[in-house]
Amino acid sequence: MTSTETAYDESCLFCRIVAGQIPATVVRDNADFLAFRDINPQAPTHVLVIPKAHGYRDVGELAAKNPELAGRLLAEGAEVARQEGLPDFADIPGYRLVFNTDDAAGQTVYHVHLHVLGGDALGHFGSAPH
Repeated sequence: MTSTETAYDESCLFCRIVAGQIPATVVRDNADFLAFRDINPQAPTHVLVIPKAHGYRDVGELAAKNPELAGRLLAEGAEVARQEGLPDFADIPGYRLVFNTDDAAGQTVYHVHLHVLGGDALGHFGSAPH
């Protein structure tokens, strides 16, 4: 744990999930990361992957301050996708890894987290609808 990381922030939804104070459907759990189903899924498979330790508000801060953990978070997301069978769907192979950074991009919880989406054709994205 670096000096910017803390183990737990009582005001953080994801820290409370890690602590078992809020229920979640966990799909993968290890010493450093927790992966659980999103309560508002945007695809047939939508899993959030988080570092268990609180300390980085978004992926930009994580990449700047702890690139090794950032790389491990990406690898964990790929492992969740593999575990969920996303690379191997016969009709719709593939998946998307997404980080939302700040309010305008849709980030609502400021504990860095990776979205793993798949199970359907996801289409293209970029501009907000007008």
